Amino acid sequence: MSVVRDVPKQLFIGGAWQDAESGRTLSVDNPATGEELCQVADASPADGRRAVEAAVAAQAAWAATPPRVRSEILRHAYDIIIARSEDLALLMTLEMGKPLAEARAEVAYGAEFFRWFSEEAVRIDGGMMTAPDGRNRLLVTRQPVGPCLLITPWNFPLAMGTRKIGPAVAAGCTIVLKPAPQTPLTSLALAEILTEAGLPAGVLNIVTTSDAAGVVEPLLRGGQIRKLSFTGSTQVGRILLAQCADTVIRTSMELGGNAPLIVFDDADLDVAVEGTMVAKMRNMGESCCAANRIFVHTSVAEEFATRLAARMAALTVGPGTEPGTDVGPLIDITGRSKAHDLVRDAVKRGATVLTGGELPEGPGCFYPPTVLTGIATDAAIIDTEIFGPVAAIRTFEAEDEAVAAANDTEFGLAAYLFTQNLDRALRVAERLESGMIGINTGLVSNPAAPFGGVKQSGLGREGGRVGIDEFLEYKYMAVPVGA
Repeated sequence: MSVVRDVPKQLFIGGAWQDAESGRTLSVDNPATGEELCQVADASPADGRRAVEAAVAAQAAWAATPPRVRSEILRHAYDIIIARSEDLALLMTLEMGKPLAEARAEVAYGAEFFRWFSEEAVRIDGGMMTAPDGRNRLLVTRQPVGPCLLITPWNFPLAMGTRKIGPAVAAGCTIVLKPAPQTPLTSLALAEILTEAGLPAGVLNIVTTSDAAGVVEPLLRGGQIRKLSFTGSTQVGRILLAQCADTVIRTSMELGGNAPLIVFDDADLDVAVEGTMVAKMRNMGESCCAANRIFVHTSVAEEFATRLAARMAALTVGPGTEPGTDVGPLIDITGRSKAHDLVRDAVKRGATVLTGGELPEGPGCFYPPTVLTGIATDAAIIDTEIFGPVAAIRTFEAEDEAVAAANDTEFGLAAYLFTQNLDRALRVAERLESGMIGINTGLVSNPAAPFGGVKQSGLGREGGRVGIDEFLEYKYMAVPVGA
């Protein structure tokens, strides 16, 4: 298709499109068909070093660029993204699988990070005060942290890029971006858009590679990267944190999730079912914020499960490019096998399948929307991030029981609760060990809000007024003032 053909397939280093040093390429496949879309450059560690050197060379000039100029570049990029939303949505659907309707929503959501941080770029503040002893003036300014390494996942190819690039550009940092090898095309298209919007050469560099560990580790240990922003699994996050320790690199990380969703006995079931559909099925369940463990009060459990299963069974599964598709393929066969193995393990331990649960025939990485009830406490699905369209329902009797079960995990990214009692909503929300809480809603992501988790779900926040803080350092100057 033309949207694939028109995207550059090379590395983007120092403002120029370049082949990988070795000449190697990696395949980008369509998960709906299993067929190859194209080949893109497959970077080596040497290519990674060249990208960092380009970012380092551009850092001083970019940091000195007026905030208004940085702001207008981001705003121009926002306008271009909106104007090309159909092409970008199709590109994402082809390389990642999500239905076009969801891809269009991601384009709008992702673009908003550029608009939001274009406004934050001109609001970087500082301050001055008189020292308590009256002898000095304490002058505080904020400066860009320096060259950044940004690592994005495959599940939201555009939004994860803009959520990291936006604040880095606004703060005056240069960037090396390493997108996921499954979905590099959207990031490469984003580089073209930012270049068209006026971003100077070297400010953004993109390295696509099948050897993430081999390329990334030398960059983190090399002493030139001053900031790492990573979205991905907790397991990989731990490895990266250890590598960052050698040169004390500043880090922000959005890691794994195991989100609880609690439906209390007084919940409006229309709202609860709708909210659960959003929290569970957004992006086919391939989201760190996806509802992973659903706890329903015993008094409404049967009705809730029946209604949820009916909604799930009515969804149309198919290629994201086809009209009427509600659920696209999972990212690859490995992801599909993981979801199916979790379902089979739960059934083996006594769970009941209300809908779905069977591998479909034919090509592609499709898995049917599935609802399970009667989940045993030793089922693997309780402690494993599903990353697929599987809703696992357990029951509870008391509020304390639900909260304890919800918090019984090493993760703490998102949580959801449904109740019509305001006191209970606030009380439970304050007790839940999660960085984000959806109260009577299944959608918490918003560019104007701080996105991130607690415990082993990550460090720092993205988006909101605090998102730019991750890319800024405070500098204090003492200025004596004579009598």
